[in-house]
Amino acid sequence: MKNLKITSLMMTKYGNINEILEFQKISKPTIRSKQILIKTKAASFNPLDYKIIRGDFKSVRKIDFPKGIGRDVSGIVEEIGPDVEDFKVGDNVFSRISEEYVGTMSEYAVSNESDVSLMPSNLNFIESASIPLAGLTVYQSLVDIAKLSAEENILIYAGSGGVGTIAIQLSKHLGANVTTTTSTNNVDMVKNLGADKVIDYTEQSFLDDNVKYDVVYDTLGGQHTVDSFKVLKENGRVVSIAGDLDDVTAKQLGLNKFIRFILSLKARKIKKAASRINASYRFYLMSPNGKQLNELAKLYEKESIKPVIDNTYTFEESIEAIDYLSKGRAKGKVVVEFSG
Repeated sequence: MKNLKITSLMMTKYGNINEILEFQKISKPTIRSKQILIKTKAASFNPLDYKIIRGDFKSVRKIDFPKGIGRDVSGIVEEIGPDVEDFKVGDNVFSRISEEYVGTMSEYAVSNESDVSLMPSNLNFIESASIPLAGLTVYQSLVDIAKLSAEENILIYAGSGGVGTIAIQLSKHLGANVTTTTSTNNVDMVKNLGADKVIDYTEQSFLDDNVKYDVVYDTLGGQHTVDSFKVLKENGRVVSIAGDLDDVTAKQLGLNKFIRFILSLKARKIKKAASRINASYRFYLMSPNGKQLNELAKLYEKESIKPVIDNTYTFEESIEAIDYLSKGRAKGKVVVEFSG
């Protein structure tokens, strides 16, 4: 039984999505004492996946090829380790799996028990698979790092994306006043998600608005990160998931001193802009967390947050799915559904 083979989507090297991804037969994974084997029913892609494929992070983290792809999964518990306490075979679960087990675009996925939660009872597998990485990114960024509170003003870039759609809804749940940027086609959509004010970036720059924010949630990076401080109140907070690494995150990643020095040179502009107004800046990388996923599940069950899905693909179409996501036009999440 140990040599059972399953189909998995694998990265063979860095490069072009349509050239370096292929379906391979690999051994069905085995689990340790505090782990769960999940029969995959759905999985979702995130921008992180195509950035890794392009090689954006190769200086930060080495990959041994071939390598699985995908970090979000929903499915049915197939097997539990002897020390698993909170889940049983047959449970419907979802997870943002740990980096060492990356590869949810596969018929089976392994997750640590601590990274798993029962699915929201009112959502199906496709909806649940859309949540983990983006949901935890937003939850940790806004609740743990920004500590966003009621009546504060927050600016969220790219409100129609996978992270943006959740960020708008969670910010409203926390009682904040939400402004977001998006293109003309998506103005109504982000308003329906709860945005109080929408800036159509095809017609107006958020810099021309003469409004100051307590928090800016930077999902775009580049010049947007630097410009965030121009619209920030004194002592405001910028949390970025796309800008330059800050010292705290660089240390957490275990980067050596030389790479940290190079990164700090890159981030000089940001540090200067922040210090001028006593603002704080954090580049944030989310961590898998089953307990917080469970908190998110409760918010989805209350419909404080609703899933936003752009498109669903079959497992056989998953290369097409990530290629589509990489074009940057998805409204909400891109999810892959598994048959059987």
